[in-house]
Amino acid sequence: MDLFEKRQVLKTPLGQHMAHTGDYIYPKLEGPIGPRMQFKGKEMIVWSVNNYLGLANHPEIRAYDAQAAKDWGLAYPMGSRLLTGHTEQHEALERALAAYVEKEDCFLLNYGYQGVVSIIDSLVDRNDVIVYDEESHACIVDGVRLHMGKRFVFKHNDMESFEQQLQRAAAITEQTNGAILVITEGVFGMSGDLGDLPSILALKEKIPFRLFVDDAHGFGTMGKTGAGTGEALQVQDGIDVYLSTFAKSMASIGAFVAGEKRIIDYLRYNMRSQVFAKALPMAFTVSAMQRLKFVRQENGLRAKLWRNVKALQEGLRQQGFNLGNTASPVTPVFLSGSVPEALALNHDLRHAHGIFCSVVVYPVVPKEVIMLRLIPTAAHSDRDVQETIKAFIAVQKKLKEGLYKESLSV
Repeated sequence: MDLFEKRQVLKTPLGQHMAHTGDYIYPKLEGPIGPRMQFKGKEMIVWSVNNYLGLANHPEIRAYDAQAAKDWGLAYPMGSRLLTGHTEQHEALERALAAYVEKEDCFLLNYGYQGVVSIIDSLVDRNDVIVYDEESHACIVDGVRLHMGKRFVFKHNDMESFEQQLQRAAAITEQTNGAILVITEGVFGMSGDLGDLPSILALKEKIPFRLFVDDAHGFGTMGKTGAGTGEALQVQDGIDVYLSTFAKSMASIGAFVAGEKRIIDYLRYNMRSQVFAKALPMAFTVSAMQRLKFVRQENGLRAKLWRNVKALQEGLRQQGFNLGNTASPVTPVFLSGSVPEALALNHDLRHAHGIFCSVVVYPVVPKEVIMLRLIPTAAHSDRDVQETIKAFIAVQKKLKEGLYKESLSV
């Protein structure tokens, strides 16, 4: 059989809906990044951009970005960090990040996704066992797939399931003389709930393992100082390998991994995605330092974010909407309906109500479940919140009345 005959988009879980979705899977949001942007020539209240602190279009940040591009261009430094891409500015940012998340050392990465994959690949060999949460992000799943040894998945935040899988891992490592790597997230990006880090860490005394936490959605939003979910749950010391991306609160490109100096040094010399790839360009590096200052400072942005989170989530719950177990800014709204109904509802939200949010359907969520995912930011207003709640009341009513049974033409 021809390879391309096997690989047809309409045979894939998402691609099968391509003919009915138009540009709703690959939409074109236009205009300055903010709470209101343009979609198909119409203004939308946008809840699908992970711009938690509103830094993407902050005037001071934009000025830093422009100056950084003017000073350095987008090419410097050329080459990987290991060879010709290492600078004092990269090291300075690493020191600042390590101090912020209270870790001994830090390594700057060019991207979060490939960073996670490469960290997992670097840390374990065929004698080791990985135990990870079933709702882990795709980058974790892809990293685990590279592992040539055993891996066990535990039910999401289910500590009985976790301990069972941990015991299975321990039995194997006793035979192979291997070690155990546990992987979870600080804030789960779809459901918004927190990884049960305290309960996970409580089992370390019983069965030794190392804990890797991807805190992409927690860094800058969670905790008293914004240092992340570990700080919020008061278990930052127990996290052995801490990772976050700049793509969320920092509104930029890049990522970092932090931990003990000995393991960070090991990763510097063994992460293939960094050893064999170009270093983070200087313009992004020096701009990230300025962004970090905004994240760390008590400038009201995090407080404004959480005011908007509270207003949106409490307002939706008061109207009877199911938001699951979210304990973070990530705001999922769970409805009942088919994929065609989800597409019709999404069309209605955008064209009749001017609300742009992410619609999530099977296979990401179970069949007959529609999840509308909202990301409140510090840039949103109370008017944005109230208009959105009003729109959600309207579309839920139509959904319950069966008016979205057939997908509208989009």
